[in-house]
Amino acid sequence: MDIAHRFKEIEEHVGRLSPVQKILLGTDGSVTQLLESVTGHPVSVRTREQEVVKADTLAAEHLNIAPGDAVNHRIVELCDATTGEVLVYAKSQTPVARLAPEFRDDLMKADIPIGRIIERHHIEARREILTARVTSAKDDVSGIFSVCRNEPLLMRQYQIIHGGEPLIFIEEQFPYNKFLDERRVIVQTPSRIHITLLDMNGSLGRVDGGIGIALDDPSVLLEAQAGPSVEVRGCDRRTAVLVRDTAEQVLARIHAGAGVSLTVREHFPVHIGLGGGSQLALATARACCELYGKTMTTGELARMIGRGGTSGIGTAAFEHGGFILDGGHRFGPGCEKTGFAPSSASIGVQPPPVLMHHDFPRDWRILLAIPALPEGASGTREAEIFRTCCPVPVDEVRTLCHEVLMRMLPGIAEQDLDRFGTSVNTVQELGFKKVELSFQPREVTGLLDTMRAAGAAGAGMSSFGPTLYAIGDTGMQEIERAAQSFMQEIGGGATLVTSARNSGAAVRIA
Repeated sequence: MDIAHRFKEIEEHVGRLSPVQKILLGTDGSVTQLLESVTGHPVSVRTREQEVVKADTLAAEHLNIAPGDAVNHRIVELCDATTGEVLVYAKSQTPVARLAPEFRDDLMKADIPIGRIIERHHIEARREILTARVTSAKDDVSGIFSVCRNEPLLMRQYQIIHGGEPLIFIEEQFPYNKFLDERRVIVQTPSRIHITLLDMNGSLGRVDGGIGIALDDPSVLLEAQAGPSVEVRGCDRRTAVLVRDTAEQVLARIHAGAGVSLTVREHFPVHIGLGGGSQLALATARACCELYGKTMTTGELARMIGRGGTSGIGTAAFEHGGFILDGGHRFGPGCEKTGFAPSSASIGVQPPPVLMHHDFPRDWRILLAIPALPEGASGTREAEIFRTCCPVPVDEVRTLCHEVLMRMLPGIAEQDLDRFGTSVNTVQELGFKKVELSFQPREVTGLLDTMRAAGAAGAGMSSFGPTLYAIGDTGMQEIERAAQSFMQEIGGGATLVTSARNSGAAVRIA
């Protein structure tokens, strides 16, 4: 393998590699000794799995053995023995028939690095690197390294050759944001469903109010490091403009005196009903502040970048996660708000108070169905809808608030899926949500009916759409198939089954 060429490919994909990272990926010597040299601490081994299994086709190919031959399967963590930090996650496979009894005993019964076992038994061997590439941290590995889910990992595979035959096949992984030579801030945010605004009448002196749910997926994953100017990479031009504008605004406000280099690892489209713009902006603002040591609350960040002036669900999802109920804004002459307007036209208005934050049942699943339809209302069109369609009838507001207080919230508190789902269905026909749905093409209401008929406990439209959601527990595959079939007939679309996220944005320093 041409390791220099692989380094170039990795850097094109993920960003610059540090000298230490290149050495760890390209070395044909002992990884344990390298780690001890880099950290200045001894390295210990923690065995996670150890068993003799039958070689599958891929293992047989890597080890030049027959499928079904016995191999020792081992998964270990190489740890800093002083701090306990996991440095490298490694999997190995070794043909049992090629091992001397003493070597086999050390490999299978002791927490000893493979390199030291080879040295202890005076085995002459060489390492042959097979590949080096980028992968991503899934739930299990992200927890091991204490990194954000889907953060990039650097991975390599190699063989230890002895006597002309592969003695061991090894795969090693470590976070891209480890062993770098500059400080980085990583932020991962949830997305959110916006179920409805509560009071777009305002006769009691408050307006807005909202309910929503933070979601595991899709998410925003963003990295930031100091730089001489503001640079954005890893995303399309529209997203880059939003991130750049936000970063420039924040850096000016906090008097950073320097720039920032931002890499967008994951994001999702704006104006589809999932809060993509708010989450990108909040992630950018948080990263810039953390990078330059400025402590600000989520509310302060939101007000600085013009978010949360109508609905507080996006900012509360960023801060808390879970199921959220916010209390809206004071309304009338001399108050925070004097007219009906979306967040984009409510600049300088602080996010509303969170009245309730409750864990959403993890065993309830949420299907997102995103038909290939135009973006939901935004900008001047959204502002015009607020202006011309409000105030909504006070009787509908009363009915909606009664529905939320006496059926939706008890459904969450008691984990009563049928009660909660029925409430979601009812909400679609009341207040401002009825207004939002009235601007949708018939395909949207048809998709809602399709998902309910397929078994969804409840289904609704998030914000101004076009994203729809269905809530259930079992049978989500059938609901997803029904949604996909319907969308194929109206021009296509995408689906995703996810869960609620009962925690806010993850922020870490690397």
